[in-house]
Formats: sequence, C-alpha cells, structure tokens
Amino acid sequence: MIEGNVHPTFEPVREEFARNFAERGEIGASLCVVHRGRVVVDLWGGYSHRHEQTPWQRDTLSVIFSCTKGAVALAALRLVSQGRLDLDAPVAQYWPEFAAHGKQQIPVRWLLSHQSGLPAFRAPLPVGSLYEWDTIATALADTAPWYEPGTRQAYGAGTFGHLVGEVVRRIDGRPLGHYFHDEIARPRGLDFHLGLPASEHGRVAPTVKPDPLPPGERWRFLSHANAHPDSIQ
Repeated sequence: MIEGNVHPTFEPVREEFARNFAERGEIGASLCVVHRGRVVVDLWGGYSHRHEQTPWQRDTLSVIFSCTKGAVALAALRLVSQGRLDLDAPVAQYWPEFAAHGKQQIPVRWLLSHQSGLPAFRAPLPVGSLYEWDTIATALADTAPWYEPGTRQAYGAGTFGHLVGEVVRRIDGRPLGHYFHDEIARPRGLDFHLGLPASEHGRVAPTVKPDPLPPGERWRFLSHANAHPDSIQ
C-alpha cells in the first residue's frame, strides 16, 4: 500500500513509485519532493524490514550514504558564514597535526572539492576504526597525499566526512554530529542525523545487502569500469 499525498500535476510520480514495488522488487521506501517551496510529493510504502512485514512509516529513517557529504559541507559553510572558517586558509591553521608529510599548505577548500590528495588511507587500520573518530582523524593527518594536492580530484568516499568534520570540530569544539544537530537540523526541524541517538534506532530501516557476486568476480566499489583492479579509485 502506498500512502501519502501527491499534487495532481505530479501524479505520474506516484505511479512510478508504485511500480517500484509492483515490478522492480522494492521493499520499502519514501519520497518527498519540494518544488518552488511547496511539498508536491510526500509518499511512503512497503516494509522497513526485508523479512518482516513491518510497515514503512512516514518517519522511518534510512541510511543515505554519501548524501551526508552535503550535510557535512553545510556544517563547514555555516562556520564560513559566521566568519570562523576561511576556505582559503591552510587546513593546518585549524588542525596543526594535518601539516605532516607536506600537507601544510593544503587549503580547506580542497577538502570540500576532493582535491586534497587524501581519498584513502595508506596504512591498514584496525577492525572497527571507522567507529573511532580520533583514530581516523589521526590516521588522515599522518597520511601522505596520493598525488600532488590541487592537481586533480579523487572522490574521498570514506575520508571526506572526517577531513571536513575534524576542521569543524577543531574550530567549534563540538563533535560534527552535535554541531550539525544544534546549529542546522534542530533549528529547522530536520529529522536528519549525523550519528543517530540510540533513542531513534527503532525507526531505522536496516540496509539491504547486495546479492553476492558470482564466484571469481571481484567487486570494485565506486570503481570505473576500466580502472586498474588495484587502483584506489
């Protein structure tokens, strides 16, 4: 069952949303579209658990993966608007340890534009490190760039949040998630979280894992089809 409302002009969106469930194997989802300041699509349907018939609710939460990068950038840009962060200043001005391995002149804006040369780590990290903010921040500060900073872009899928977030933390003092909640989400009534409080875990729809690859086939996350198998891209 599809619930919610759609402006008559956008009725084809409801039809396609319903087809996702009827024809394309969708399990549960929600969709909200704002057009010129008006909510014209607000739909939800299906189930929040793959193997349980728990209805997807209007306030069901889901992981949005790299869309959080925009939220992290907003946190940094709010500091810019307050005159507390200069995008052309060296990162090391706010985060002194970052200057290691020739990174002392990298400007903050190159963190935001994926031009800092730090799309990945060079040294293996202990299992569970991604849950330890200080561990990752220290590792990034101690990582030499993979290429000359500013000469190209390399998408920091797993490093962007910590690179920009640590600058936010060094300036404001609050962890990134707290800063985003206090300064951006809560004042605007946004049900959007960078780090979810335990009290809200019951609203989360678990992520459905992709089907296993055929034997012998290698899964290259975010890799270009012709990329070298050992490439960090």
